[in-house]
Amino acid sequence: MTISEMFSGFISNLSINNAETISSRYGELTTALNKQFRDTESNTANTLQVGSFGRKTGIRGISDLDMLYIMPKSKWDNYKDGKQLELLQDVKSAILKRYPTTKVRVDRLVVTVTYTNFHVEVQPVFEQEDCSYKYPDTKNGGSWKITKPRAEMTAINNLDANKNSNLRRLCKMIRAWRNKHGLAMGGLLIDTLVYNFLNSTTEYDDKSYHYYDWLSRDFFKYIHELEEQTEYSAPGSRQRVKVKKKFQKKAKKAYHLCLEAIDANGQSNENDKWKKVYGRPFPKAETVSKASLSIHTHATWKNTEEFIEDKFPVDIKENIKIDCEVKQNGFREFFLRDMISRHIPLRNKKDLKFEVKEISVIQPYDIYWKVLNRGEVAKRKNNFRGQIVADAGMRQKIESTNFRGDHIVECYCVKDGVVVAKDRIHVPIVIEGNRDE
Repeated sequence: MTISEMFSGFISNLSINNAETISSRYGELTTALNKQFRDTESNTANTLQVGSFGRKTGIRGISDLDMLYIMPKSKWDNYKDGKQLELLQDVKSAILKRYPTTKVRVDRLVVTVTYTNFHVEVQPVFEQEDCSYKYPDTKNGGSWKITKPRAEMTAINNLDANKNSNLRRLCKMIRAWRNKHGLAMGGLLIDTLVYNFLNSTTEYDDKSYHYYDWLSRDFFKYIHELEEQTEYSAPGSRQRVKVKKKFQKKAKKAYHLCLEAIDANGQSNENDKWKKVYGRPFPKAETVSKASLSIHTHATWKNTEEFIEDKFPVDIKENIKIDCEVKQNGFREFFLRDMISRHIPLRNKKDLKFEVKEISVIQPYDIYWKVLNRGEVAKRKNNFRGQIVADAGMRQKIESTNFRGDHIVECYCVKDGVVVAKDRIHVPIVIEGNRDE
């Protein structure tokens, strides 16, 4: 499999697979609002699809959709004087009037409509002469603010055309990286960083898939070397885009993973190297060697690993952090992350309590755990595990150190049927003496 085939397949795997359903829901909402505010049945007029879907940078699993409904100018006098909340409530009522079983709520800036596996944030706006929009903010008694999504979409579209369609593709790839590594990073921040990177170089103006290994390497090098800051200016609109979590450390790790993958060019493990960067959407190798096939055919162990992507859409927007309390004979010795940072070996016969230490997701949500045993001892004992199980309600998982290997524990936060936050921790168990288990 060539580099072009790998990365073109990767982009194909990232394609949104429910675009028709999303467009249908946009149409239903538009019809409801047009009926209420204009007494028409149009499912396309007076609306604007914005956000990642509107900028065409979203990927499979997209869950956070944005829509502007352009209010009639004649309605401005009804809401201009401190009636921001009333406007949002009227939008909610219009949607429920036509679709009474739909889950709808008023938030600070928008009306959120929740469907299976995604939600749409509907923002009623009044169009201005310069093609910007006034939108309601209900905080502190109410005010009107300005948004310029058309300017953002135009800037993305123009630079994408000037960069041989590489901008939107790289935006999609970076979303896959974010989802793989559980980085709380908004879509507009990703698009802004990719825009700034490609706008700073002419290296990829005429390049395509064959150079996406170098494109990946250079992008991660670019962002891991950026000075830490709390916000950026969005392309076109210059809107302030907040940084939820620092990304430089994970970007540096991704840069080094890219170097390893590039060094593996033409080798049997090349695809696996890229999967460490981008996750399951990256294509598998086309063939398996006869030797490898023979090993797996005669193996006495069973691979029981499950993958969260097969159970829920993944669209990481929030942060979750887990740690592990290490005990022996009922007494706490260390926290695992501290042990790893101090290079203290994790021995056998320890009790482990994995626990959610930080989470930015607003309740309600569900927590799931995955414990994966790795290494030769796990194979010999036929004890890979890797099943995804629901939390019992305590936001913790109790385990013990039984045998040697670099094991993994992952934690997922699922809200409205979508994985919005994830974290993992390595559990490197060593055995005292020369014993295997």
